[in-house]
Amino acid sequence: MAKGIFISLPVADVGRSTAFYEAIGCTRDPRFSGDQAAAMVWSDTITFMLARHDFYGTLTTKPIADVAATSAALFALSCDTRDAVDTFAARAIAAGGREVHGAEDHGFMYSRGVEDPDGHGFGPVWMDEAATDVAMELA
Repeated sequence: MAKGIFISLPVADVGRSTAFYEAIGCTRDPRFSGDQAAAMVWSDTITFMLARHDFYGTLTTKPIADVAATSAALFALSCDTRDAVDTFAARAIAAGGREVHGAEDHGFMYSRGVEDPDGHGFGPVWMDEAATDVAMELA
C-alpha cells in the first residue's frame, strides 16, 4: 500500500459537505461512505474523511473545534495551473463555501483562500517548480 493521508474533518451535514467536495474535484469513495461519514478522494494519496459531528466525536476525547470561529488547520491543495486555482475557488464558492481572501500572486506561486461550508480552510495553490527552486535558494 502506498503511503497516504486520510484527513478526518467534522461536518454538520455529510450530504452538503459531500456535494461541496465533489464540486472542488474530489470523488466519493462508496466503500467508506454512508450516513455518518463520506470518504472524498482528492488524489491517489489524499482522502478527506467527512464525519458527522456525533460520529467524529467517537474518534477523539477532545471537544470538536468550531472552525467557523477558530482555525484548526489550513489545507493547501496543489493545482496544475493558475486557472485551475481560480476554478477551484469559483467552484468552492458556488457550492456553498466562502472566499477568505482573493488571489495572492507571488510570481512563482499563485493561491486563493476559501473555506468549506463548515469553515475548514483551503488554499488552492499553483507553483512554478523551476522558479520555486530559485526562490528557495534566495531564502
